[in-house]
Amino acid sequence: LFLQSTPATSIPTVQVQGQQISLQPPSYTAASQHAEQMKKPGQNFMCLWQACKKWFQTPSQVFYHAATEHGGKDVYPGQCLWEGCEPFQRQRFSFITHLQDKHCSRDALLAGLKQDEHGQAGNQKPSNK
Repeated sequence: LFLQSTPATSIPTVQVQGQQISLQPPSYTAASQHAEQMKKPGQNFMCLWQACKKWFQTPSQVFYHAATEHGGKDVYPGQCLWEGCEPFQRQRFSFITHLQDKHCSRDALLAGLKQDEHGQAGNQKPSNK
């Protein structure tokens, strides 16, 4: 009697309404959990959501990440917790458009990074007499 074993490297799948769905993450999120805050070459856009600080290659990747990881229906806290944003109460749909318009445009992401750098550099500046 031979038992057929499945290889340990198989990707988990879920059956949803008769469709087989692979749970493999998109390639750009394949960074290991420990190195999630390490910037890789080509990653010039950072998620500035309340201590998230993950790096991405494009503004649309930041938007997709923030909309799903921070604005998903089970995780959205009811207000925007982006660094420097007013924490107004917002419906989720309103938040998603706010996120796209205010925080995840190329210009907004680059401006946010500059502010972040200045904030950190400001603490290490020698004091002027």
